[in-house]
Amino acid sequence: MAPKKKPSKIVKLQLKAGQANPAPPVGTALGPTGIQIAEFCKQFNDRTKDRMGTVLPTIIYIFEDRSFDFETKQPPMTFLIKQKINLGSGSKIPHKEKVGHLSMTQLQEIATEKMPDLNANDMDAAMKIVAGSARAMGVTTDLSK
Repeated sequence: MAPKKKPSKIVKLQLKAGQANPAPPVGTALGPTGIQIAEFCKQFNDRTKDRMGTVLPTIIYIFEDRSFDFETKQPPMTFLIKQKINLGSGSKIPHKEKVGHLSMTQLQEIATEKMPDLNANDMDAAMKIVAGSARAMGVTTDLSK
């Protein structure tokens, strides 16, 4: 869903849904672009209030006339994994200390939610991507090698 006209600048941020405000990181990233930061925050919060508190990667397209458009992606894989198994953070030593476990059902749920942003042709490939991210966090999975 890229914009119809060509943007002069693209800014990528990770923001909590419904909680954007002009303070950093939003203000520092968008200040030099000349767009109205308060207007961006208002539009972002209105569009994402149904997913309150979820971290969303956001791509902001800024045009020559200082107008803007933005699109939000699915939450980061690590956020989804931590949320699914109620985990505070990943392992400090992921290949030695295991901090949680994802079942096949949980893997499939995460893969289904993240599928629009993944470079995968089918659900099996998407589940392998999720399992790889989980392994890097110190989370074991039911997916065999």
